[in-house]
Amino acid sequence: MTLRHAVEQLKLTAQNRLLRDQLEGQQRIIGDSVPMKALRQQLGLAAPTSGRVLVYGESGTGKELVARALHNLSPRAQQLFVEVNCAAIPEELIESELFGHVKGSFTGAVEDKVGKFAQADTGTLFLDEVGDMSLRTQSKVLRVIEEQRFTPIGSGNNLTVDVRVIAATNKNLEEEIQKGNFREDLFYRLNVIPFYVPPLREHPEDIPALANYFLGEFARAYGRRPKHFSESALETILHYRWPGNVRELKNLVERMVIMVPGERIERRHLPPNLYRDPGRSGPPRPGTSGFSSLQEARAAYERDYILRKLQENHGNVSRTAEVLGLERSHLYRKMKSLGITLSE
Repeated sequence: MTLRHAVEQLKLTAQNRLLRDQLEGQQRIIGDSVPMKALRQQLGLAAPTSGRVLVYGESGTGKELVARALHNLSPRAQQLFVEVNCAAIPEELIESELFGHVKGSFTGAVEDKVGKFAQADTGTLFLDEVGDMSLRTQSKVLRVIEEQRFTPIGSGNNLTVDVRVIAATNKNLEEEIQKGNFREDLFYRLNVIPFYVPPLREHPEDIPALANYFLGEFARAYGRRPKHFSESALETILHYRWPGNVRELKNLVERMVIMVPGERIERRHLPPNLYRDPGRSGPPRPGTSGFSSLQEARAAYERDYILRKLQENHGNVSRTAEVLGLERSHLYRKMKSLGITLSE
């Protein structure tokens, strides 16, 4: 099988994979909080282009979900979305993984291998945990991004590709540059459109929607009757800090669907660390024992988030609206509805 034939075979699966992902709802960016609305607005602006994107965020926040959404909303959606976990591939194998090799080019190369760049031709290449890539590999990736061509290991022929690169990291790459661990020129090549995926503790008002979505997904997956959280259980998960972010919440919900026999998930069913955590976030407002409704809780969290962003931008509403991805008039209306004044 030729290298080109292998690439074509891989691309034949792209359309079916896209359809399956859409049917299963895997590309949903869930949440009506200000950060999630801003993220969806950014997606709508960036996805139709071929601009390179660098996605920042803590582990478990959904960086891969954002990358897949960018691909699926783009003109490249019918082509392959190819993922490379840069932290999981040994240094001695990553060049072969990215650029491919020909049979006999080194010990153990018993057949031709199609590299990830070739697989992603006319599609999207997602470089996950790009901050863990070695300086040597960074140099070669930089060259491919600049020239859109490369040579597989052991081959004498250059391959030309048309690849949109989306990278993600949970590290501060500017700090890594100062430490000499990341190339500044590669950073500027990747960071054309920066995306920030906030940790779950910054938009806890989305926890009920996320939990209900996962409850439905796992109930269907395991053939169980739908379950729901009791009021006390919901209040507990609303106040937990979620250091593992959405991934931790998803794992918890899967556990509850499997292990709780009834349809109602009570506080006693939750792991003790959720309600004994000394760093619990989002305490009830002074003078209250909690929120009287979910709507009240969401409004309180949203108000705190907007106030925090206004403070970070020294009360400049225009700059705050830009950071939040909102029209200035929309932010003013939101501030009025939440009782926010610039004097706070």
